Amino acid sequence: MQPDGIAGAAVAGGHPGFTLAQRLTVIVLCALAAWVAQRTAAVFHDGVRPFLLDFVQGRSTRRATATVSFGLSAGFVFGLGAPLALSTGVLNPWLVFLPTDVLGLVSPRRWLAAALGAAWGAVVVFGVGGADSLVHKLPVDFVTAMQQMATPILHLFALFPVLAVARQFGRLSGALCGVLELALTVMSLKLWPKIFPGSIAMAAGVLVLVGLALHRDMGRRGTADTGPGRPAGAEEDPTAGLFRAGALRLRSHLPLLMLLGAGVCLLCQAHVFGGGEASGFLIAKGDYGGAAQVDFYRALGFIPLIATTALASGAYGVAGFTLVYPVGYLLPGPWLALAAGALLFAAEVMLLSWAGRALGGLPSVRDASGQLRNAITETLHLAVLLGSLAAANAMGGGPGILVVGGLYLFNEATGRAVTRVAAAPAAVVAGGVLLNVLYWMHLFTPVAR
Repeated sequence: MQPDGIAGAAVAGGHPGFTLAQRLTVIVLCALAAWVAQRTAAVFHDGVRPFLLDFVQGRSTRRATATVSFGLSAGFVFGLGAPLALSTGVLNPWLVFLPTDVLGLVSPRRWLAAALGAAWGAVVVFGVGGADSLVHKLPVDFVTAMQQMATPILHLFALFPVLAVARQFGRLSGALCGVLELALTVMSLKLWPKIFPGSIAMAAGVLVLVGLALHRDMGRRGTADTGPGRPAGAEEDPTAGLFRAGALRLRSHLPLLMLLGAGVCLLCQAHVFGGGEASGFLIAKGDYGGAAQVDFYRALGFIPLIATTALASGAYGVAGFTLVYPVGYLLPGPWLALAAGALLFAAEVMLLSWAGRALGGLPSVRDASGQLRNAITETLHLAVLLGSLAAANAMGGGPGILVVGGLYLFNEATGRAVTRVAAAPAAVVAGGVLLNVLYWMHLFTPVAR
């Protein structure tokens, strides 16, 4: 069934076909994101947010802050965001929002930030489609080959809760969680073949992790309650004042952040945008429910990080807690998406101080969130590497593996100029270009399609 509203781009199989409404949504949202970044009200990259405090308080310059943002983001934009958009036909936050961080921070005027953001949005919606059409005409079609990345990303990603449980609660707990996930995956394949098989397994793994963490925290709290109380006159947490100031600053930007939430939710509802590597492939297949589950579980690993950095810096995330992604995927129409996104961001900002205090009292849950983030990174690194090598084999056989694997290993040996998770897809693109050059020099024969 064709989605309602502005959704319905021909994204399956990596062939993006954006409608006029979808293009305008991306362009306007990029302009808004850059404008918000220029005001230091929100940025997408979690690693940039802590540096904003120095800039807001006058201890750093706009240029220095923008340089930090560019250094942290460039590898993800060109090594991960662009290749994934080409291979799935679905946009992603690394391609859409990381450049708007840089453009907004580097702009001395708000109108310039908005103009540069809109220009980047136009580059994205017209450039991805144009590049896709061009690459499909090449003798070595590395974009089609990159669709080989889907299988390892989708299936290995489901294991991230197992890694998190094993790291935090030991090998036995991790092994039992792995057995549970395997059993549920096999059961899903047999009983519910139309459902993404890893979704139920991921849900069970995350519930196991959260349950174990809460059990440990409740046990500690019970022990603490029987012990001596807090001494009278104990000093307040030194971060509390900083967090209060950050919360007040965020609330002062609430209307602007609500507008941002509405735009992000609308883009997700269009089904031309995925919040992660796995969800992009699921959206391309039309499995919006599976994509919502994947991004919901992913959000659990990032909420504490986003909450603490937002409270410390007074700058929010462009996608908030990223809960707006699964909400947007599942909504039936654009007007509902606009309202839901705005209300969700309002609720997140108003509850931010409470979330910070709650997480402070649940150290095991907070640690579990960190373990989830690390596990997601590790599983995706392996999945993307395996998928990239499969893509190399599809586009060039042995020589393709040699070139792509060689570029990846060279990046590892020379200090990782490109971050690990982005290095392998970047190597596929670079390897595809090189193999086409070798073909035109009559030194390489493409693998038969």
